Amino acid sequence: MDSMIAAAARALATGDLLGALKRVALRGDAPALALRGIAMAQLGDLPRAKELLKQAGRAFGSKEAVSRARCIVAEAEIALVSRDLAWPPKALAAARAALEAHGDHMNAAHALHIEARRALLIGQLDEAERLLGTVDASQLPPPLRTSFELAAAGIAIRRLHSGPARAALERAREAAQQSGIASLLAEVDSVAHVLEAPAARLISVGEQCFLRLQEVEALLGSGSVVVDACRHAIRAGYVLVPLTTRPVLFTLARMLAEAWPGDVSRAALVAKAFRAKDADESQRVRLRVEIGRLRSEIAGFAEITATRDGFVLAPSGDRKIAVLAPPSDDHQGELMGFLADGESWSSSALAIATGASPRTVQRALETLAAEGKVHAYGRGPARRWTIPSVPGFPSTLLLPASLPAG
Repeated sequence: MDSMIAAAARALATGDLLGALKRVALRGDAPALALRGIAMAQLGDLPRAKELLKQAGRAFGSKEAVSRARCIVAEAEIALVSRDLAWPPKALAAARAALEAHGDHMNAAHALHIEARRALLIGQLDEAERLLGTVDASQLPPPLRTSFELAAAGIAIRRLHSGPARAALERAREAAQQSGIASLLAEVDSVAHVLEAPAARLISVGEQCFLRLQEVEALLGSGSVVVDACRHAIRAGYVLVPLTTRPVLFTLARMLAEAWPGDVSRAALVAKAFRAKDADESQRVRLRVEIGRLRSEIAGFAEITATRDGFVLAPSGDRKIAVLAPPSDDHQGELMGFLADGESWSSSALAIATGASPRTVQRALETLAAEGKVHAYGRGPARRWTIPSVPGFPSTLLLPASLPAG
């Protein structure tokens, strides 16, 4: 590595992007192309960064396997930042294996971190935790240690574990301060805001209030019967009844829970659950069947009793009943949750993240666009969807360390 490349790498590692570019802007050799690509990525010009890194990978060739693998790792991170979830994860795994085989453990750890962040993004929490657990974060340099701790905090937040999330954020803040990179401190502050922002609404006995993450965790651990409209399930202490694939039962459960301790009329239940205008005899029969199914699901902690006009939900013992709803009742809350990170998404990436069909996601996005809740730009495969950025889970960190090591 010549002195100019080494100086550019040091500047890039400390967050001095313009200083790095000044040293390599006019050079076309492979290390310079790689450094320029990383700098452009951190400056936000992702298409240009992607092209530069591809050129660098080709220029390094098969004889420089380590440098080529680092370029692939950088490409993978750009793909994750730009929400290109179709980018082949096997290529990243192969690059990580090559880096490990050649003793480049720091860049291999960074590649593993990207794999974990991708798994976290699409909801594979166990896989993300498994990947992070294979690395001792305390042995990493401060910028990369910050990234690992932020990912750990993200997993804890998704699992509603506020204590481990705060601990991970404290470790991330300490590492970010040691790095001296202001953008890392901003990322930590952004994630910390999630713990203090409203995470859900509590609906109980006809009243509503907002809850923070810690309060949601306390509610779910209180033993109360909670109809969780965020994850479409019914919870009672450690008992979980998932109803994601049974929307009729969940709708009935939520209506009964919101009305507790009162009852809900048969006409209202039929209208909401079956979308029928009149509660005729056939609809009443269907309602009795679905109520029977719901009874069997919650038999261990609650019961449903028929009243003169409808049905009432009653918890066993001295339990209370509550509904945990998203901060805003939106018919496309899951899509809006992904878009809320402020990044631009393709419909295909949203389909991968939500597990829905591309056509279903496309129709939902068009509906949200007609309502003015999302915006689109570009055409064809380049079309992207976004909403105004709001505080929430941070965007993926781009490579904080130098790419070439020799």
